[in-house]
Amino acid sequence: MTQSRPASWKWWICGLLLLASAINYMDRQTLANAAHRITTEFGLAQEQYGNLEFSFGWAFAAGSILFGILADKIAVRWLYPVVLLLWSGAGFATALTNSYSELLLCRTFLGLFEAGHWPCAVKATQQLLEPKDRSLGNSVLQSGTSIGAIIAPLVMRALLTEEIGSWRGAFKVVGAMGLLWIAAWFFFVRKGDLDTTPQASSSALQRNDSIWNVIFSRRMAVIIVVIALINTGWQIIRAWLPKFLIEGCHYSESEMLYFNSLFYVATDVGCIGAGILTLWLHRRKFTVTDSRRYTFLICSILSALTVLLIWVPKGPLLLGVLLLVGAGALGVFPVYHAFTQDLSRQHQGKVTGIGGIAAWALSPAQKYYGRLIDYTGSFDLGFAIAGGMPLLACFVLWLFWPNDGKSSGLPLDRR
Repeated sequence: MTQSRPASWKWWICGLLLLASAINYMDRQTLANAAHRITTEFGLAQEQYGNLEFSFGWAFAAGSILFGILADKIAVRWLYPVVLLLWSGAGFATALTNSYSELLLCRTFLGLFEAGHWPCAVKATQQLLEPKDRSLGNSVLQSGTSIGAIIAPLVMRALLTEEIGSWRGAFKVVGAMGLLWIAAWFFFVRKGDLDTTPQASSSALQRNDSIWNVIFSRRMAVIIVVIALINTGWQIIRAWLPKFLIEGCHYSESEMLYFNSLFYVATDVGCIGAGILTLWLHRRKFTVTDSRRYTFLICSILSALTVLLIWVPKGPLLLGVLLLVGAGALGVFPVYHAFTQDLSRQHQGKVTGIGGIAAWALSPAQKYYGRLIDYTGSFDLGFAIAGGMPLLACFVLWLFWPNDGKSSGLPLDRR
């Protein structure tokens, strides 16, 4: 049982969650890093590339609610490795595609199964950590996405050759990594380890709320709006950054891959920094809610620096702005996850799943962003809009999320 483990054990499990996030993003980012080659090989327009991200997004939305429900019914110890195996298989199969339709199908299944990661991982951190520690725990979890994205372009750089189809090897290598994680998961997580949730001095999470009370609460409405905005903005930046650098700024493929790794170092700093800043503010007598809000605000301002890209020319300043944007755009996510964990203990998987639907509901924006690029020949305006979305989300969060009124960070009622 978890209670008999040493205090450091929960952070070792958070480390495993970090690795799962890394694998998740490596499978996702291999397409973005190979986007220029793939669109060339298959003769795709920008809008068609946008369709790949669009199909991934809506499949992810469907998988979010499916696996969100399952995470509340099936032990995470078993569900988690199953979904990881499935998404790794979809990533591996991408290497075997020979047409745009096959590529689209693999991308759809990848989105469906990758969606299972977040309900499982967020439920695990909720069960492992007390409320005051969750932003930091979620930062560790979220930072894995950056680590995966740092590694992915380096793997691509090592495996790519002059042959245009050499991108396929990277999909095979990354897809096979999931097997190692599954073995580590069953080694560290035993039967009964994730069956309890640390309790705080609030009755809000202790009572057995109806899922309908949770869904129709003001907090859930805020969560839906916030995640729709921050995830749409982030996914546009993530998916189109390699093309922005190669086709918009005329960097070479090698320069893009190396900078892409550096970019995700910045996002990792943003994730960990968000968790540390939230905890630091709380220790200086801010309520948990206010410490999260201020952290979210700072990250949102950094993300909104994309507006500068309209005027900044190619060079070190442009790359520096992109690093700050990355830190802010991904840094808001650990704070968002901490807010979702305050809604319900017994329905955490479903809450995460509903959030996942909202997160990808605006996925058609990928298609229309591609169409905008085809029409204008420029990436700048879309990037500026995407980077500003977290700032709008921050406004909604600040205005409509109820104050906790004390330092527990847990809701006093279900307003």
